[in-house]
Parts: sequence; C-alpha cells; structure tokens
Amino acid sequence: MSNHKDKLSYADCGVNIDAGNAFVGRIKQAVSSTHRPEVLAGLGGFGGLFRADFKSMEDPVLVSSTDGVGTKLLLLQQYNRPYVAGIDAVAMCVNDIAAQGAEPLFFLDYLATGALKGETLASVVEGIAEACKICDCALIGGETAEMPGMYDEGHYDIGGFSVGVVDRAKIIDGSTISEGDVILGLSSNGVHSNGFSMVRKLLELGQSDIEKEWLNDGRSVVDALLAPTRLYVPAVNALMRAGIKVHGFSHITGGGMFDNIERILPEGLAASVDISSWPVSPIFNYLLSFAEVDIAERYRTFNMGIGFAIVLDPSEVKETIDILQSVGEEVYTIGKVCSRSEGVEAVTLVGCA
Repeated sequence: MSNHKDKLSYADCGVNIDAGNAFVGRIKQAVSSTHRPEVLAGLGGFGGLFRADFKSMEDPVLVSSTDGVGTKLLLLQQYNRPYVAGIDAVAMCVNDIAAQGAEPLFFLDYLATGALKGETLASVVEGIAEACKICDCALIGGETAEMPGMYDEGHYDIGGFSVGVVDRAKIIDGSTISEGDVILGLSSNGVHSNGFSMVRKLLELGQSDIEKEWLNDGRSVVDALLAPTRLYVPAVNALMRAGIKVHGFSHITGGGMFDNIERILPEGLAASVDISSWPVSPIFNYLLSFAEVDIAERYRTFNMGIGFAIVLDPSEVKETIDILQSVGEEVYTIGKVCSRSEGVEAVTLVGCA
C-alpha cells in the first residue's frame, strides 16, 4: 500500500477564504454608510455592537422580525437582480416592525451560496445597505456562508433579521380598533415578495417571455414583476412623529388582504374592503390572464396593489392623508371597520363585480 497522500486545501474543497476576505473588503463602505451614532464597531468583530439610547422613551420595548425573499429569489437570480434581493430582504423585516409602530434600529443578514461570487453577493449587500439608509436602520453585521454542494451554480439564499424599538404606550397592536374606523391603503410597488410560487406557475402556463413583453403602463414585464418591495418605514415614522392616533397598521404580505387585516382586528369586529377603490397594477392583470384564479384567491395570495394598511378614526383621516402624501405615498380610502356577525368572514371584499 502506498503511503502517498494527496495535498488538500480548503479551496480545493470549494471554499475560498481569501475570496471571502476580499468580499468583506468590498462591502465595508456600503455597510458603514448605514451606521447610526449608536453603532460602536464596523465589520470584523464577532458580533455587532449597538449602544442603545432610549432616554426619550418612558418604557422602551424592543421589536424583532426575521424574514426572507422566498421563491422570488429564483427569478431574481435568473434575471441577475441581486440588488433587488437585498432591498427585499430588508423590506420584509422592517415593514413588519413598522406595523407595530416601531422604528427599526439595526439589521443583520445571512447569505448562503455554493460558491462565492463576490460581485453578485456584494450587490445583494449594497441593496441591503440602500434599504437600510432609507429607513435609518444600521446594517451592523451578517454572515456569508460558502457551502459547496448545497446550492446550484449561481444560486444563493438570503435571510434578514432586524430589531426596532417603540415606547410601550405607543405600540400599535390593533387593540384600539373600533366600529366605524376607516381603513387607508398605501400603494404597493407590484408583487413585492409574496406569492411567487403562483407567479412562476402562471408564467409557466402562459409560456411568457418576461424580458420581451410589455405592460400597458409602458414598463417591461420583467421590470414590473421584479420591482423591489416598497419600504413603508418612512411613512409610518412620519405618522408616529406627528402624533397621529393610529389604531392599527397591517403589512400586506403572505395571506394578502384577508389574513393580514384579520390578524389586527379585535374580537367581534370585521373589515369591509372595497377593491374598486384603488387601481390594480397592470402586472397583476398580466399574470392573472394566464389562468382562472378566484377573486378571493387573488386577494389572499397577492397584495393586488395595496402593500400596507392603516386603521384609524375618521377624524384623523384628512391629516393622515396629507402627511402620507407629503412623504411620497399614494393613499386610498379602501374600507371600514364594522361589527362582525356570527358566521361572517372577518374581512369581506366588496366591489367585486
């Protein structure tokens, strides 16, 4: 038997430590551009350091959220849009935090891939940084895992983690929602990051070439379909700082209009939503032209044009709309809160004809 042994390095196994270090060097500027005064250290430590300063709050409560981008990633990878993946990862977390009335403080990411493609993954992180800057949320750390054999060539996965804060007396949890309240809707930017298992099936049924087809609003299908998830943090922050007495916020994500409004309604109350009160983005009409999808199924799978809902007393509506429009939001009065009778759905869609 020969005593010869093959020489082996970690790089021979598919993990390139030098490339990983170069990747960290590439993203340092993007990460540091998001830092708030509370951040004590940049990349390189074993954990992100954030010195919390809640002197302005009587009873600060931390709010946390974690999420991913879902199967939208398959299309983002196919059409080489890693920057959008980064924005989406942040948006799906911080929009949920905003729905509690909280301000996002910091964000961490987890990136996993088979083989490190520095340019692609750096673009993901740059998208994360851009979204964090918009929300005044510090990117204080993350993990890039190179795992040969776990992912196909060119594929990666991303997870986001965020922590925010809200004064306990100002938590928005839906408990003050009452009969007669008005529901406002903020426009979405398209499909966002939910429902892409159905999206991909619809595209398959329609044998669609999304790079060569156009919508009637002048956008290419691929641009409209893969537009980044909207960030609603600036809008929520504007309302909270203005002292608007919001009764409920709802981020319209998985479960669509039905599940996400129902989850904030107190027992005994229901919501009536008029789906004719806002324009449905052409991307939804395009996708839904390829199969018969029931109305209820559409609004349970997709956001259908409304990405965030606000419930409040009618007396607050005018000022709220003025504030939201001043920060660039398209706002629609989409429904009302009413008493719920036995056997009636918590959320009812009207205007379906």
